[in-house]
Amino acid sequence: MNDRTAGDTLGTPRSHPRLAEPGTFLLGALMAVLGAIIGIQLITRVGVTPNSSVIGAIVALTLARIPIALFRGMGDLHRQNLLQTVISGATFGGANALLLPIGIPWLMGRTDLIGPMFLGACLALVIDATILYRSFDSTTFPASGLWPSGVATAEVLISGDEGGGRARLLAAGGVAGGTGQLLGIPMDVFGVCWIGNAWALTMFAVGLLLRAYVPEATGVDLNGLYVPHGIMIGAGAVALGQMLVAVRRAPPVADFARQESGEALDSPTVPGAVFGRVLGGGFIAFLTTATLIALLAGVTSEMSAPMLVGFILFAATAALVSELVVGLSAMHSGWFPAFATALIFLVIGMLLGFPETPLALLVGFTAATGPAFADMGYDLKAGWILRGRGSDPDFERAGRRQQYFAEMLGFAVAGLFVWFSWERYFSADLVPPLDRVYVSTVAAGASPELARYLLLWAVPGAIVQFIGGATRQMGVLLATGLLILNPAAGWTAIVALILRAVIIRRYGAEVQSTMYVAAGGFIAGSAVAGFGSGVWRAR
Repeated sequence: MNDRTAGDTLGTPRSHPRLAEPGTFLLGALMAVLGAIIGIQLITRVGVTPNSSVIGAIVALTLARIPIALFRGMGDLHRQNLLQTVISGATFGGANALLLPIGIPWLMGRTDLIGPMFLGACLALVIDATILYRSFDSTTFPASGLWPSGVATAEVLISGDEGGGRARLLAAGGVAGGTGQLLGIPMDVFGVCWIGNAWALTMFAVGLLLRAYVPEATGVDLNGLYVPHGIMIGAGAVALGQMLVAVRRAPPVADFARQESGEALDSPTVPGAVFGRVLGGGFIAFLTTATLIALLAGVTSEMSAPMLVGFILFAATAALVSELVVGLSAMHSGWFPAFATALIFLVIGMLLGFPETPLALLVGFTAATGPAFADMGYDLKAGWILRGRGSDPDFERAGRRQQYFAEMLGFAVAGLFVWFSWERYFSADLVPPLDRVYVSTVAAGASPELARYLLLWAVPGAIVQFIGGATRQMGVLLATGLLILNPAAGWTAIVALILRAVIIRRYGAEVQSTMYVAAGGFIAGSAVAGFGSGVWRAR
């Protein structure tokens, strides 16, 4: 993908702006409060949290044009990127990773578990983002990967700064994206299909259409037979194996000669050995956190010593694998099935025979991982484009570090907001709807028939994933589509992929750069329209 960069026309500054600058930090904290409020309002009243990166970019562009001393310096693209990173982290961190997990013990009537669950979710959130920060631009999660919302965010910031034909094309795409979204056409999917891997997105579309029409045509309930869950388990297992193979085969060092020459890089710069150490360290961190949750929640008395050890190992594995699968889905399609993966590990935990209270903690802990991983991938992708696509390694590392700090600021503010407001929301019966699904699933128990379904459908999931290979992630995206009931998204993807093929065949590969800008507009317009309609419904 030949992303246009801010450095192409604006030049790359010698030092990256720092989040600790008083004006940037103050604005970041204020935007984090805004992001936390918006995220919590939407997840409790609507049930979903839209990506707020594009919204943050638009807010940052607006602030840059206000002639007030506090906003001086906000015209810098990299400061604007820090602000959008803060609001994005606060939105997803506060809603998906913190409020949602503690709603589970509340619905179970176990308010004594809210403290341990909140602490565990906070730690999982930080571990989640740290793993992505250290593994971004590896073979598995390359900076040159799709990360669609990140592309859209960068396009908004660059076009807002440059103006001209690029801005007009982006604006036209934004109008089309917003209009389509309001008419019920998921234009974010359309945009993703113009810039993503065609094979992966075709499987995503197939999954969406199968989920929508197989029950109507045959009377077979795919969800009731746990077809999506089984396929995700099989594809996820193979995907994990493919990651391990990539770690072993990756070159031990980056091509520093090319980096120093100033050439923009499309090859990963995080060595395989480093990626492996990051995953190992992440597993140990999750293992420690799972142990802490189990001790603080007092579930040690409900399980024998071998079962307790097995539960802690399983919880840590579930957290790590969940975030990797969610991250792969987010990178390739822009959709991340965090709810579904948490539900899958809950079902597996039920089959393993864990008691009800540990299961509730397990699903909350797993649900806390994944959203921040995907969201930070989008933010770092936007920053990577703005910083020149790796052409200046030192500047790229400095900017990535500042974005990590910005994400942590968003998490911290969101954490404080959630802790001091959760009781007011829950007492008013404003609990994330997904929590009711988790709690009812825990109460339903497990059965041998369920295990047979999962094992049966894991086989085709594993086969599709293996055939597609690590770069396409066809099995994971097929399962992602099957987990989502949205036929309009499936048809939109098919139409977009056909148009993409026709346009490239007619005008050649050089037209793709123009298509990327238009696609960024589709995604951005869709995000703004979806965000606005969600806020309206949450009133």
